[in-house]
Amino acid sequence: MVKIRLKRMGSKFNAFYRIVAADAKAPRDGRFIEELGYYNPNNKDLKIDKELAFKWLKNGAQLTETTRNLFTKKQILEEYEKIKNKK
Repeated sequence: MVKIRLKRMGSKFNAFYRIVAADAKAPRDGRFIEELGYYNPNNKDLKIDKELAFKWLKNGAQLTETTRNLFTKKQILEEYEKIKNKK
């Protein structure tokens, strides 16, 4: 199963995260399939590639709770539902 989750990067007390599509069995900071964006909680910087996110959601990737909140914040889930319901 593929999950869209956060991969921790950076140094101690200065963490930032990459949003990645990874196999559910892979370690948190280990191997991933594709990078979708990044999130820096220190300055609230968030970037997500919508096209890649739509591709993985369409293929059945599951969102973790934190990434679901980030996707909702950027309104990507709403756009995906609109596109999904049109078809």
